[in-house]
Amino acid sequence: MLISEYLSLRGVSVTTGSAAGSQRTDQAGSPERSGFAEELKKQLEAQSGSGVKFSKHAMERISERNIDLSESGRLDRLNKAVELAGEKGSDDALVIIDSTAFLVSVRNNKVITTLTADDMQGNIFTNIDSTVIM
Repeated sequence: MLISEYLSLRGVSVTTGSAAGSQRTDQAGSPERSGFAEELKKQLEAQSGSGVKFSKHAMERISERNIDLSESGRLDRLNKAVELAGEKGSDDALVIIDSTAFLVSVRNNKVITTLTADDMQGNIFTNIDSTVIM
């Protein structure tokens, strides 16, 4: 993927000189894309317009702790909580929804990790500047 394509996907206007002949094409004459570029494009399209994102670590914790994000509208409530924390100027928040805690980087709109009620016992949460209870 060309840098200009990436920036275009992100809504950044780019003006360049002619790049005629510099782009490889496939047999049909269409610009050739690498597997990485296609995957990056899919990820960006999937994340644009959606709510909070999840780090790889958070996804692993959700899976191993059997946390159901669709239960009781948790995902919608999480998105609302992150939005509220952002409106108050929070950078890093602890969001508690029912019996599940989410450590969220509000400025990056990304869940860093998740914990169940059992996992929260005896833990100390540091480097957060707000708590949202939904």
